[in-house]
Amino acid sequence: MTDAATEPPAQTLRIRRLGIDTYQEPVVFIRADSHVCRSEGFEAQSRVELRRNGTHIVATLNMVRADSAIGLHRDEAGLSEAAWRSFGASEGETIHVAHPAPVESFSLVRAKIFGHPFTHAGLHSVVEDIRNGHYSNIEMAAFITACAGDRLSAAETVSLTRAMVATGQRLHWHRPMIVDKHCVGGLPGNRTTLIVVPIVAALGLIIPKTSSRAITSPSGTADTMETLAPVTLSAAQIQRVVEQEGGCIAWGGAVNLSPVDDILIRVERPLDLDSEAQLVASVISKKAAAGSSHVLIDVPVGPSAKVRSAAAARSLAWRLQETGRALDLKVEVVLTDGRQPVGSGIGPALEARDVLAVLHNAPDAPADLRARSILLAGRLLEMAQAAPTNGGAALAAAALDDGRAWRKFQAIAQAQGGLREPPQAPERHVVAAPVAGNVIAIDNRRLSRIAKLAGAPQAPAAGVVLHVKLGATVEKGEPLYTIHAQSRGELDYALDYAMAQRETLSIGTPA
Repeated sequence: MTDAATEPPAQTLRIRRLGIDTYQEPVVFIRADSHVCRSEGFEAQSRVELRRNGTHIVATLNMVRADSAIGLHRDEAGLSEAAWRSFGASEGETIHVAHPAPVESFSLVRAKIFGHPFTHAGLHSVVEDIRNGHYSNIEMAAFITACAGDRLSAAETVSLTRAMVATGQRLHWHRPMIVDKHCVGGLPGNRTTLIVVPIVAALGLIIPKTSSRAITSPSGTADTMETLAPVTLSAAQIQRVVEQEGGCIAWGGAVNLSPVDDILIRVERPLDLDSEAQLVASVISKKAAAGSSHVLIDVPVGPSAKVRSAAAARSLAWRLQETGRALDLKVEVVLTDGRQPVGSGIGPALEARDVLAVLHNAPDAPADLRARSILLAGRLLEMAQAAPTNGGAALAAAALDDGRAWRKFQAIAQAQGGLREPPQAPERHVVAAPVAGNVIAIDNRRLSRIAKLAGAPQAPAAGVVLHVKLGATVEKGEPLYTIHAQSRGELDYALDYAMAQRETLSIGTPA
């Protein structure tokens, strides 16, 4: 530890990597009795600028006591993993710590709160400042709130989308047609992407699918694919796989596509605010950045899905199509049944097993996952004029039936690093029907919650296997679903919640 006689110059500290995960938020830890905090008057949760050799980031300050277990010296600054990645420094280097410049674009957010519309240039400056880490979580929450509900016009939605594309990397394919598909989410087990991609790639279309990890669900498409093959690919690796096989299923976060979307999602999650415009900007910006020209979007509609009414679905579909058109994307929207999960598995490995069953044409493969995948693949083939109108589904089904889709999936997985077997959870518990009757409602959100409490997606084998569908007749004691967990503690945690949520599956008793 340095004493007063040997303290470094004011505002400079040596950096240490602390290995603390703060997700995407850069955080710096500094001793409260350090010369920097004394001279600059910093307080906990202050925003501070860190600079070295022309590189700078803005981080949130956490104050550390002298006797903290972290063990920081007075002349040290400890960096979280997000700050370390952003800064790109080496252990022990000296950095300069100072107050950041005021964020001028935040005045535009204040103006929006009081009813003034964003200009095109204004949204670009806000998004650029968010991308550069100049906004605190509180300021981003204010921006999200200012845009929530129906507060963004169609023109503002387009401007936000363009700004989000401009702040990240773009993939270029130098081909006239690049197809893609997306689901707006909210429906457990809806892993059609892993079936649609090999179908349409086997039939000659180019589909470089960049997918997300779970945000609020038990599994994202990238999480499910990762139990079968590597998904963390660079832009060059994606290019190689697509040139070789016509398609890929990769994690979009690894290639920095529309990175502001990921930053905003981190803040949106605890706020639990629905914003049609921000959902549209999120979807379309990612597709534009991925180099797509034709995009099919699946919008599940149901009382416990993300989109809960036909009117809301029509409004969302219109805005998706109009925003896509403004960015030179041809967008089609399919409204699908969102009243219950798709397939039986909910969680990365369990969903992967459903996908494999469909691709293998197994007798016990989930019929609804197969039918939904054929529907979407068929529509995508028709969009791309690779099949006649109303003829796409038959072509897609044939590619599944004769094994072309499975062979193409194997080839894509091999090109991404090799096909592997999804793991299985050691702990399981069957939840049985408390009474006899008919299954009259299934709550997607409660089932997702149970799967997450069981450990999904962090534990890839964890989740829920659903044994019944809407309309099924069950006897008392018959299995409704099975909880899978990696540890007994997680299983008990999920089970405690499940036993308190009798409305997860509603059973109508016979008259």
